[in-house]
Amino acid sequence: MNDKLAILGGTPIRNSLFPKYPVIDEQEEKAVLEVLKSKNLSTFIASPGKNFLGGEKIRKFEKNFSEYIGTKYAISFNSATSALHAAIVSVGVEPGEEVIVPPYTFTSTATSALMHNAIPVFSDVSIDTFCLDPQKLHDVISPLTKAIIPVHLFGHPCDMDKILSFATKNNLKIIEDCAQAPGAKYKGTKVGNFGDCGIFSFQETKNMMTGEGGMLVTNDENIAKTAQMIRNHGEMVLETDIQRKYKSEILGWGYRMTEIEASLGIVQLSKLDSMNETRKTLANYLTEKLNSIEGLHHTKKEEVEHVYYVYALTYDEEKVGISREKFCEALRAEGIPFFGGYVKPLYLNPLYQERRAFAFKHYQGNVNYNKGICPNTENLHDKKLILTPVVRPPATIQDMEDIVKSIEKVLHFKKELIDE
Repeated sequence: MNDKLAILGGTPIRNSLFPKYPVIDEQEEKAVLEVLKSKNLSTFIASPGKNFLGGEKIRKFEKNFSEYIGTKYAISFNSATSALHAAIVSVGVEPGEEVIVPPYTFTSTATSALMHNAIPVFSDVSIDTFCLDPQKLHDVISPLTKAIIPVHLFGHPCDMDKILSFATKNNLKIIEDCAQAPGAKYKGTKVGNFGDCGIFSFQETKNMMTGEGGMLVTNDENIAKTAQMIRNHGEMVLETDIQRKYKSEILGWGYRMTEIEASLGIVQLSKLDSMNETRKTLANYLTEKLNSIEGLHHTKKEEVEHVYYVYALTYDEEKVGISREKFCEALRAEGIPFFGGYVKPLYLNPLYQERRAFAFKHYQGNVNYNKGICPNTENLHDKKLILTPVVRPPATIQDMEDIVKSIEKVLHFKKELIDE
């Protein structure tokens, strides 16, 4: 082992960057080139017929994705944010009603409600899985509550049995946010099957990607048809007319995916299980090595299949013996990208603290966004959570060994950091 930490001038464990993601090869290149040569880059046509719902690649991607997840319908979007917005509208949330969301998630989970002039209400997460804690839902429900958005954060599924039980007892809709969890399973069933609908993200960093893009899945025909209209300016073609004639049914937007993105999605979906297996193999190696270190712990519930969008650990500063910030800084100096916390608890941002969205102007409820309302989330963000994004293909076990060696090195020489 090197005799000095890199942060103090020693030689780092790793001098090269981790392999670049996403994984793209000649299959994706061929698929995109095929679309370019066809000159059909977006084939949503406002005329009766099959192309009203998108071109050949869109329809194939949606069919393949619905079959993969196991739902009747899959509706593509230009982003998961757009899909979330459409989901809020499609399940029947009304302006002024409340939607329960976790505060430890990407901003769109909550802002999708605000986009429809509904109000996000934040409920705390579990300290070990980082997902919604079903026991905390009772604390935030009100007569205005209409829906819950459980987020399968980092690729670990939520406790869907308890969330479904709570939703059923209180007549609430469920929108699963599966943005970070395509292919993840809860008790043997893929996420996206448990709620009234589910959404997925294909942004470039996700487990499968189309550059930008999203998908809404559902078994409910009415939700599917509404979502199809919302993504296409709220319009519906009059099927009996042979001429270009359509009508605006509801308020909608230009949320359509392109043929190029869909062509990428078709290829990436065919690789998803293999890429997820690589993530699991790498993550399992790290867990085996790191869970024996006092103060570091990774949790995966037995009933789930985790797909590791990122690899996250809880960090106990007292047991490790150095601050989380110094620990992560020392690892980065060794060439290992580790970071403390995830996003700032959403309700602490100015959008909520200052009620900047139009939705708040006519809201009749009494939502609370004060600091301290979600102590687990704040504790994770301020002290307990560390994560790395590089546990993914095309990384190898050798890359994971560098992570382990760097952590062991930092812990071996931690006294130097304390004395610094």
